[in-house]
Amino acid sequence: MTTRTKTGGGIVETIKTIVYALLIAGVFRTLFFQPFWIPSGSMKDTLLIGDFLFVNKMAYGYSRYSCPFGLCPFPGRILGSEPRRGDVVVFRHPVNGADFIKRLIGLPGDRIQMKAGVLHINDVPVTLEPAGTFEEIYDRQGPAGGFPRCENAPVGQGGVCTKSRLRETLPEGRTHDILDIDDSFGDDTAVFTVPAGHYFFLGDNRDNSQDSRFSQAVGGVGFVPFDHLIGRADRIMFSSAGTSMLYFWTWRSDRFFKGIE
Repeated sequence: MTTRTKTGGGIVETIKTIVYALLIAGVFRTLFFQPFWIPSGSMKDTLLIGDFLFVNKMAYGYSRYSCPFGLCPFPGRILGSEPRRGDVVVFRHPVNGADFIKRLIGLPGDRIQMKAGVLHINDVPVTLEPAGTFEEIYDRQGPAGGFPRCENAPVGQGGVCTKSRLRETLPEGRTHDILDIDDSFGDDTAVFTVPAGHYFFLGDNRDNSQDSRFSQAVGGVGFVPFDHLIGRADRIMFSSAGTSMLYFWTWRSDRFFKGIE
């Protein structure tokens, strides 16, 4: 009886915490942070469809899309730091205006290229090490109801969908996981030289991400100017494996308040 009471109380307290977070997000989203619900699988397995997080809008100082109420009393990077390679960043797409979340890979002046699926920064390949296999159920995911892409395709609905996981180390020593599904167009690219005041982004799910490798003319991100950065994603608040964040019975308990690498 005691164990059941404690367990029930823990669930109630967790639900209260999430509800309070959602209420706070609705009131203060324009001041210091912005709530963001992951809609796609382009950042797996760092971020899963249904992860709910807060974006730190003050991480880089005020920009065009992070200003409180759209007003910038201190334009530029005042009160913030320089964006760092490896940050997970939410930004406004330069063409269609949608909010995107990707990993910052290229800084102004960098030369970025993909060769046979290996990221090269300023002509030097990053370090890649095998990190096991990422597994998920082949089923509809999130409100859009799309199926995941699988390295072991074809997979029947309800089967185990797998992708190779690799540990990528950036020049400054920051590490994160990426996924590899198959040989794709984005595995081999020309050299991208990042213009001044702009940034180059990649998704961690490298074969399932419309990022800076693809031009804005075909729906890609291209180079993103500083004033389109909204903020940095630091921590997952909670995560729902269902079609709505309010379906608490589908919440992933292992992702509560999980830090983002």
